[in-house]
Formats: sequence, C-alpha cells, structure tokens
Amino acid sequence: MFRSLARTLGMAAGWAELVPLTLLLWLLSFTPFPRPAYRSLFRHWSRVWVAALGVQLRLHQHNLYPLPPVFLLIANHPSAFEDIGIPALFDVDSLAKHEVRHWFLVGRISTAAGTLYVERDSQKSRRHAAEAITRHLRDGRSVALYPEGGVKGMRVHEFRHGAFAISLKTGIPIVPVFIHYEAQQDFFWDHEPLPLKLWQIMRATNPVANYHLFDAIDPCDFTDKVDYCQAVQQRYLDWQSRYLE
Repeated sequence: MFRSLARTLGMAAGWAELVPLTLLLWLLSFTPFPRPAYRSLFRHWSRVWVAALGVQLRLHQHNLYPLPPVFLLIANHPSAFEDIGIPALFDVDSLAKHEVRHWFLVGRISTAAGTLYVERDSQKSRRHAAEAITRHLRDGRSVALYPEGGVKGMRVHEFRHGAFAISLKTGIPIVPVFIHYEAQQDFFWDHEPLPLKLWQIMRATNPVANYHLFDAIDPCDFTDKVDYCQAVQQRYLDWQSRYLE
C-alpha cells in the first residue's frame, strides 16, 4: 500500500512538472535557442516523462569498457516507452517513424531536439535517413535506432541491415541495448492509441523497465552487412533466452 501511494505521488509530481516543461520546450522550438542546451532540456523532459508514467527505469551496465565517444545505439523495440527511455539514459539523436514529426507538441519538440525521421516502407526515405544518420555520426552525434523496423512484438524479430551497413561505412561501432519490461503485456504497443498505451503503462502492477547495456561492437570484425546483422541479432536472441525465458 505504501509503495502504491509513493508511486501515485511520484506520478502526480511528474505530471505537475511535465505540463509546464512541455509548453516551455514547445515555445523554445520556435526560437534560435542553442541546440546543445535544448538537447539537455529534452533529455530532462524524457526523464520527467518516465516519472509521470510511474516507471522504474533501470540501466544494467554489463559493458566492461567505456562507451565510445560516438556510437550507433541499437535496441529491440517492444513498446512506445523506448522513445523516452532511450533519451532519458543516453545522449543520442533518435530515428523515429515519420508520423512522429506531426504529433501534437511532441513532434515539434522532438524535431528541435535533433530527432531524425524515416518512412519505413519507402526505399527513398530509408536512403535519405541513412544519409542523415551518417551526417550526424560524422558531426560527432551518436544516433539510436531500432533494427527491427518498428514495434513488432514482445520477442525479438528479424533485424534489417541498414544500421549495420552504416556502421561498416563509417567505422562507427554499434552499442547494443537489450530491453525488457517486467509487465510485458502492459508495455507492449499493439497498435493501441498512444494515450491508451500510456494509461496502461501508468496502471502496470510491475512498472520496471530493464535496459541492458553491453560493450560496443567494432565493425572492423565484419566485412559484410548481412553477416554483421546476423551475428548481432543472434546476441539478442541469446539475451532474450537469458532474460525472458
């Protein structure tokens, strides 16, 4: 009972901060506010979202070595929560589906923070997204994306090759993050309206989000994007067996 009350009070405090902070970020997106400062505010905004949803976001650091200065972060994508969970933990520019650009308030805030967009079913859009990711990496910005190509299910699905082709082309290492939620069904985004999914997350009886961070993978160990992709996907299948089965 005490834990439930503490969570309720924490969510109330989160929403009390989230509403004015969202308005501030939206207004600042119309101004020449310095991009690094806006990114810092965006990351704080993401952490406030985590608090408002009442989620216990836990980073499990399995990496033996420090993160490289610039990296391509990949993760499995079982929920909508990753859109705030990843930037809450990592200083990255995320790749999102193109519809996010037009979401009320959030779209403009995400764009101002450096989010990249892709129309997943368009080969031309995927090519442009790959070029944009490459530019960000070469400019010293780490980028996060989901090689499954969207929310596919609670279990790991087949990876697309794009992230691995970019890693090979640029020489930028891939940093893998394996995500699992204690209340998988509550977090899984199965085409519900986003407000409904957020409500389900808020009502989850076990709102623990586990983000497992592993050592960076050097592209120099591979010569082919297909082999690279398959080798990394096998790691995710192994982690799935370890943490979910």
